[in-house]
Amino acid sequence: MDGKPQVEVFDDPAALADAAALAIVHEAVAAVAARGRFLIALAGGATPRETYSRLARPPHDAAMPWRRTYAFFGDERWVPPDHPQSNFRMAHEALLSKVPIPPDQVFRMGCEGDDPEAAAAAYARTMAEVFGARRGEVPRFDLILLGMGIDGHTASLFPGSPALREVFRTVAAVHAAAAAIPQRLTLTFPVLNAAACVTFLVAGAEKARAVRSVLAEGALLPAGLVRPQDGRLVWMLDRAAAARLG
Repeated sequence: MDGKPQVEVFDDPAALADAAALAIVHEAVAAVAARGRFLIALAGGATPRETYSRLARPPHDAAMPWRRTYAFFGDERWVPPDHPQSNFRMAHEALLSKVPIPPDQVFRMGCEGDDPEAAAAAYARTMAEVFGARRGEVPRFDLILLGMGIDGHTASLFPGSPALREVFRTVAAVHAAAAAIPQRLTLTFPVLNAAACVTFLVAGAEKARAVRSVLAEGALLPAGLVRPQDGRLVWMLDRAAAARLG
C-alpha cells in the first residue's frame, strides 16, 4: 500500500454505480472470509443511492453476505429518520428495506432531541461496542463509502470546520453554516483513515474542479485529507467528474 489513490473512471453515473455495487460485494465477501463479518459505513448522496439500488437487485443482492453485514453511516443531518433529507431514510428506501440484513445490524445515527454532542458520543460508544474496540482504540471499517461536495467536503467534514482537527473523538457534532441543514453528525478523520478501504463515489461535471484540486493538485480540502494509514483509497468517477484530470 503506497498511499496513492486508485482512480477508476467510468463512462457515466450508471456504469459507475454498477461497478461500485460489484466492488462492495467483493469487499464484503473478502471480509467475511477473513474475519467472519463485514463492517461498512454508508454514504449519502445521489451516486451512492444509485449504487445501493443496484446492490439491492440481481445479481448483487444474492451475492452479498447480508447476515454477516453490519451497516453504519458516515454522517447524518440533524433530522428525524423519516425526513426527506435523512441519509438513513435514503439508504433504507434504496437498499436496507429490500435485502435480508438483520435490523439489529443496521446502526443509524440518532439525530433526535436537542443534544448533538450527546448523540455523537452515543454513536461512538455503539461503534466501539460492535467493533469490540478497547478504550482509545479506533474502529477499523472494512469499507467506508464517501461522496464529495463541490467545495471538497466529505461526510460532514466541511472546509474550515473544527472537526477537521479532531484527533481523539471518532464521531463529532458539527455545524455547517452554509448547508441547508447545518447541524450534523459525522465520522472523523481518525476513523476514515483507519479503514481497510475507503471508496469515493463521485459523479457530475460540477465536481470536476474539486476532483482536480484533490487528485492532481494536492489541495488540502477535506476530501484530500482522507489518507488511510494502512488501507486502500479508491476514487470511482464518471467521465464528467474526471474531465479536468487530463
